Amino acid sequence: MSVKHPNAVAISAPEETSRQLLEAASEVFARRGYRATTVREICRLAGANVAAVNYHYGGKDGLYAGVMQYAQQCAYEKYPPDLGLRIGATAEQRLEAFVRSFLLRIFGDGREAWHGKLMAHEMIEPTRALDALVEERIRPMSKQLGEIVGKLLQRPAGDKSVRMACLSIVGQCLFYHHCKPVISRLFPDEAFGASDVDRLASHITRFSLAALEVMAKDRLPAVRAVPRRLADARHK
Repeated sequence: MSVKHPNAVAISAPEETSRQLLEAASEVFARRGYRATTVREICRLAGANVAAVNYHYGGKDGLYAGVMQYAQQCAYEKYPPDLGLRIGATAEQRLEAFVRSFLLRIFGDGREAWHGKLMAHEMIEPTRALDALVEERIRPMSKQLGEIVGKLLQRPAGDKSVRMACLSIVGQCLFYHHCKPVISRLFPDEAFGASDVDRLASHITRFSLAALEVMAKDRLPAVRAVPRRLADARHK
């Protein structure tokens, strides 16, 4: 006979079903994406009736929105953008923490991995859930990175050069995750994963800081546009 702990919190059957649906849906959506996933597949994994999705989430769209929120929560609670840096950290330290936390979220294992996989699907086939994701998570993170880069460049966070630098930094982080199939074929010994986060974070941060230093001193080499007649000739 089992004995319940006196302080245990009882979970009702409907709450448990809702939780199981969320867990199962997170796993399947992360693996297959929104469009390729069926409600029936989720319910089979959750051990729930198909009607339970409508009852708890109002349908597939509502369940997917719940999954996006849940996956974000799991990833950001474990790996916040500042990784718990002390107050007064330098802009360089804040940039390194931002890059490292970004990589940890997209290369994470277990529940933390759902966020990166879901985002990869959203970049290829965006859904209506992306609008909420941008406003709730991505825009605040973009603002945070803009403040860091703006301080390093000694320019306003809204300056276009700051914006382009921020996009370049994030682009580096995403490349190593989203382009793994290409990287592994070009360089079979470079199968980037969770164990490479330290190396990637160090490289991306150092590479970005070097570029930002040049930009801050306005020592960027002039890039001359190819004359139109030469460009046209090359394509003939």
